[in-house]
Amino acid sequence: MTFSRFRDTFFGDKAFYAKVLHILIPSVIHISVTNFVQLLDNIMVGSLGTAQMSGVAVTNQLMFVYNMIIFGVLAGAGIFGAQYWGSGDMAGVRDVFRTKIWLSQAVTLVIITLFVSMDEKFISLFLMGQGEAALADAILAQAKDYLYIMLWGLIPFGLSQSYSGTMREAGEMRIPMRAGLLAVMVNLVCNWVLIFGHLGFPAMGVKGAALATVVSRFVEVGALAMAAHRGEMKKIFHGVYRTMRVPIRLLRSIFAKGSPLMVNEFLWSMGMAALTQIYSLRGLIVLGGLNISSTVTNMFNVVLISGGMTVGIIIGQMLGAGEISRARKDIWKLMSFSVLSTGALALVMQVLAPLFPAAFNTEQEVRDLATTFIRTVAVFMPLNAITNTSYYALRSGGRTVITFLFDAAFNWAVVIPITLFLVHGTQLTIAPLYFISQGANILKCGLGVWLVHAGVWAKNIVGEPAN
Repeated sequence: MTFSRFRDTFFGDKAFYAKVLHILIPSVIHISVTNFVQLLDNIMVGSLGTAQMSGVAVTNQLMFVYNMIIFGVLAGAGIFGAQYWGSGDMAGVRDVFRTKIWLSQAVTLVIITLFVSMDEKFISLFLMGQGEAALADAILAQAKDYLYIMLWGLIPFGLSQSYSGTMREAGEMRIPMRAGLLAVMVNLVCNWVLIFGHLGFPAMGVKGAALATVVSRFVEVGALAMAAHRGEMKKIFHGVYRTMRVPIRLLRSIFAKGSPLMVNEFLWSMGMAALTQIYSLRGLIVLGGLNISSTVTNMFNVVLISGGMTVGIIIGQMLGAGEISRARKDIWKLMSFSVLSTGALALVMQVLAPLFPAAFNTEQEVRDLATTFIRTVAVFMPLNAITNTSYYALRSGGRTVITFLFDAAFNWAVVIPITLFLVHGTQLTIAPLYFISQGANILKCGLGVWLVHAGVWAKNIVGEPAN
């Protein structure tokens, strides 16, 4: 391949990057501020002690599963939302939004019922590692206190994801960003007030952290709902609640395309939770290290996460507009952009890795583990950028069964068995064990490149453009 051909394949022009940055930057700002506030939240909770920090970490694993299920349910509908927008069909976009409302609230009610009825069983799965029985009991108590309050925030979370997802599919990134920034600021202030008991409020500890999150979620959905029926967004949301009926044809299509995604997100999130539980078999202190490292690495994964959203929006709109050939060319430019940007952030992570854990009030052994985990994640970030771009390309074209096999099925068939073998079949300590477990995704990276090159994802699923 000549240099000029290499450049034309993997690098775009100014117009291309202007479009990417228009979508990417608001998302990066939103997620960056959210993750920074989450870091501060974890430092506040961590100052209360290891049991409190680990209890919140365990409950957040359960919340993570819920979040991924909601994302999966709404992603299936969102495929149609992006393509309807690309084709100029506003009625179709409104029908997709109504579908999201129904699906998100139905799933939320089911999850709340499960968490209430199975609370101790779910939490205890993470408390099977080596450690003092008293510590395990303390973690269980803190996790339950945190969980029961967090449940009140699930309904507004599902609604806010329905609104913000629809806006992003239409290319509107600023409104979700502003609503999200408002929510995280409210969360930060309420955390300071409620965790430690400032401004005349009682010190509530982890309960205060949970209540702050719930308040912020109601603020976010309120801000989104008000913005949705003003300005440019009126062309989507005006009169959207005059009826909540959804065409049966669309429901069938969303179910056919969305079910594999919902199953994928559920199994993928369960896989992540299972990996955390498997790692914790090397000792309860591993939970603390993983909690710190995930909080820190999330701050650096903003380009990775936002890049995936950008791929889904840009490629989805191209496919809906019938620009199949252009989509197949631009996906490589989006992938190279993600690899280069995450690679730069990975270098920064390697240098700063020891600094963040030092802010947590916990044992030095936990801080050292967190530093090791952070550096391990940094090593594999550019490869994860490739798999992430591949995932969103497959999803944007409605190839949800292939997406499921590529993502969650790979996790359960390859990564989890390898990790289980390392834990039960070897004497490896957690540091090399974690590195090998994460490195198993190299195989997934190669598979993703092959699938993108094959073009199996490049499909229009909403018909001819309306314009």
